[in-house]
Amino acid sequence: MQQDMPWLSDAERARLSAPVNQRAVVFTLAFTGLVAAFMMTLLTPLVPSLPALLDVSPEDGQWAVTVTLLAAAVSTPIAGRLGDLYGKRRMVLVLLALVIVGSVVALFAYSLIPLIVGRALQGAGIGVIPLGVSILRDVLHRDRLGGAVALVSATLGVGGAVGLPVAAVISQYLDWHALFIVSGALAAAGLVLVWRLIPVSTLRSEGRFDVLGAAGLAVGLTGVLLGVSKGGSWGWGSPLTLGAIVGGAVVLLAWGVFELRTPSPLIDLRVAASRTVLLTNLASITVGFAFFASTVVLPQLLEAPTGTGVGLGQTMLVASLCLMPSGLVMWAMSPVAARLIKARGARTSFMLGIAIIAVGYVLALFLMTEVWHTVVIATAVGFGVGFAYSSMPTLIMAAVPATETAASNGLNSVMRTLGSTIASAVLGVVLAGNLVTANGVTTPSASAFQVTFVISAAAAVVGVVLTVFIPRHSAARRGASLPD
Repeated sequence: MQQDMPWLSDAERARLSAPVNQRAVVFTLAFTGLVAAFMMTLLTPLVPSLPALLDVSPEDGQWAVTVTLLAAAVSTPIAGRLGDLYGKRRMVLVLLALVIVGSVVALFAYSLIPLIVGRALQGAGIGVIPLGVSILRDVLHRDRLGGAVALVSATLGVGGAVGLPVAAVISQYLDWHALFIVSGALAAAGLVLVWRLIPVSTLRSEGRFDVLGAAGLAVGLTGVLLGVSKGGSWGWGSPLTLGAIVGGAVVLLAWGVFELRTPSPLIDLRVAASRTVLLTNLASITVGFAFFASTVVLPQLLEAPTGTGVGLGQTMLVASLCLMPSGLVMWAMSPVAARLIKARGARTSFMLGIAIIAVGYVLALFLMTEVWHTVVIATAVGFGVGFAYSSMPTLIMAAVPATETAASNGLNSVMRTLGSTIASAVLGVVLAGNLVTANGVTTPSASAFQVTFVISAAAAVVGVVLTVFIPRHSAARRGASLPD
């Protein structure tokens, strides 16, 4: 068999002949997923302090967070396609190396531009999660696959939620550059584990890498996401915002036409347009929206001063700890979701998860006056996200060819990112546009918080409706379309 794979080096052939420790593979990919997700929230506790630390305006300081989101969205589908073509393990190693380089650059950054460069490199690492899910499909026996996929998928939410209090503690008690020592060390540990424990990828797609397609996707996504994420500060009617969004959309339309005509596309849009994949991706936008809403709204509610009668007056660290149960619940729900998927199908688990999120936000309308209320809301959202995130890759993998797994999972990750970006923009406008002032203190009003909860619940309801129309595939329920 190895003679049919000329791309393998002698070292890779030797590694391929070694037995695979499946538990070590699952542990390694879950760990790297946590590391990558941690990069997304690494600077979140520091956002209010960045203008003073870097001597920039608040709008410019926000770029240290925005660029990470953009880099993750743009690089993930590209890394997925490269993984399908040249080896998923190889691409995971490349992405972890980029995170290490980004951590080193940011460690020595005392001005905005080097920090933005470092954070962009760190954001590229988020692609290890869909690549890791794809590796599981290639390596694990079908009986182990469901639980492993659920676990690694959940790391996207777990890493961010658990990483918030860790980042808050470091930011509060140490020099903020220590954050990048931690991130670089974690990425280095993940790289060593992948190098030692993950087998060489043998299932690869034919064709060449679509350079023009990658460039078109990067430009189009950057335009749309940049316009949506910065519209609040630039002005939604400003030429800059409209130019970015409309220009990005036009580029994406042209990119779609090009992809349909090229023999080796970056993303096979015919596969992506299939009913299961399309509806799963659209529903993923609503899940990304609803999950990110909890990380945007609840900290503001917790940290707002009590003078207006709306805020709960907690510190950054306490607010982060209140969100931590959400991530722990996602982790705990992954094996439960895997059993549900095996028994009733990924569609049922997906629908249940989004419905739980909707219920959580309905409860939030009546539970927003005590600290423990926010813990309940965050935990409820975590329950739902745990089921939803565990189900998405299974639905995608049951509907796409094995050689398209990484690219398709990468596109699904982009959809979640799009939902998060829209949530940040929409909810930010709602909170900033409905303020109340008392004793010189200004915070979003109680009605503003309630409106954000209504919008988030509505997004989840839309997700449930979309999921209803996902076809019932017995193969997806039993895992028959996945490898033995």
